[in-house]
Order: sequence, then C-alpha cells, then structure tokens
Amino acid sequence: MHTVDEDALKAATDATVFSDFIDSKKNFIIGCIFKTTKKYVSKSDDEWSVALIAFSDAIKTYSYNKGGFLPYAEKIIKNRLIDYYRSQQKYKSEFFVNPVVFDCEPSEDDEDAPIKIAVAEKIVLHEDNSIKYEIDAITSVFKEYGFSFYDLAKCSPKSKKTKEACKQAVLYILNNEKLISDIKTTKQLPINNIQKNTDLPRKLIETHRRYIIAAMEILSGEYPYLAEYVSYIRKGAK
Repeated sequence: MHTVDEDALKAATDATVFSDFIDSKKNFIIGCIFKTTKKYVSKSDDEWSVALIAFSDAIKTYSYNKGGFLPYAEKIIKNRLIDYYRSQQKYKSEFFVNPVVFDCEPSEDDEDAPIKIAVAEKIVLHEDNSIKYEIDAITSVFKEYGFSFYDLAKCSPKSKKTKEACKQAVLYILNNEKLISDIKTTKQLPINNIQKNTDLPRKLIETHRRYIIAAMEILSGEYPYLAEYVSYIRKGAK
C-alpha cells in the first residue's frame, strides 16, 4: 500500500491533514493541468481553480478499490478540465486529445524534472504573471528558429559533463556580439565556427542546437525569470 494512498484517506477525515496534503501535491496538480491543456496557468486562471477543486473532490471520494490515489485524482482533474472547456465553448480550439506534454510523470523528488514543471510552479507563485509574459515572448522568438518552448525539455542537457559543454558553447556566443547578431539574423547556429573555437564535439553541438540557441536568446535578452533556469552558464564565467 502506497503512503500517498493512506494520506489521501486520512485527509478526507482530517481538515489539517487535508490542507497539508493539498499543499504538498501542488506540483502534481500543476502537472495534471499541463498534461491536459498544454497551457501555463497562474492562480488567477480558471483552470487552476477547476483543478484544485477536482483534486479536493478526489480526496473526498477516494477509496482503495479505486486503485492508486494519484492516477484516480489525475483522471478526475482531466475530466473536470474537459468539462470546463466544453462549458466555455472553448473545447475545440483550446483542447487537444491526448497531448504529449511531458517526457516523464511529474515527481516531487526528481531533480531532473522537465523545465516546464519548474516554470509552471513558479508561475503559480507569482501573481503578476511576469513569467507567463516572458514565455509568450520567447515562444515567438523560438518559433522563428523552428522549435517551441516545449521542446526544451527534450533537448536540455542532462549530465553534468554535457551541461558544462553547452555552457562553453553558449558563453562563446555571448562573448561575441557579432556572432549573436548573425545568429539572430540568419536563425542558424554556426556549428563549424563554434566547434573550431571551443573544441567541442560537432555531434554534441548539433544534438543540443536548440538548447544552445534558447540559452543564448534568454541570456542576451530581457527575460529575468527564465534566465534563472540557465543561470549556471553565467556563474564562474569570465
């Protein structure tokens, strides 16, 4: 028996446990919203309220014969969000059947969770929606290069060694104003130039082309919130 299932049952009969349990599962709720809507939301958005109420109802109606609590709660959240869009007559234009948003299930203790989960959680905490505005702006920029903000989770470096290599490539670009200008004009990453001046493997540069471009655009632009997620690149740089 999973502890989370036991906690859900206790939460149904104890107001204090109920509140603490919901608070501890906010990251999970955010993940469910993304998987269903492919949208970033804040506490001021209806989707957040709908999902929060659905999660609360899942706690109140849960029993062991319904299987694991989290899959049960996710199903209820998804159905409520679909019903919400239908009621708002937005279903056809805003909801996509079985969208693939995450590369893995949201996990509270997973240090390598996709960047979208981290950003989503931050959006909920910031009432001014500044991060949402930055994401909207950078999404338009990435589109010109042929990829989206969602692609970052797939192309982001995972190992410490690869992150360090990408850092070298991005710093080389950031330290060359003309190179930045050329990339932003041509929408092409000068792989040969970077390889020659950094001694990095060509395959690595090609594999992480989108990430390198994204980090360059974020760090050379006005995106203070998003810059936090690639701040390691500037640390220790000369």
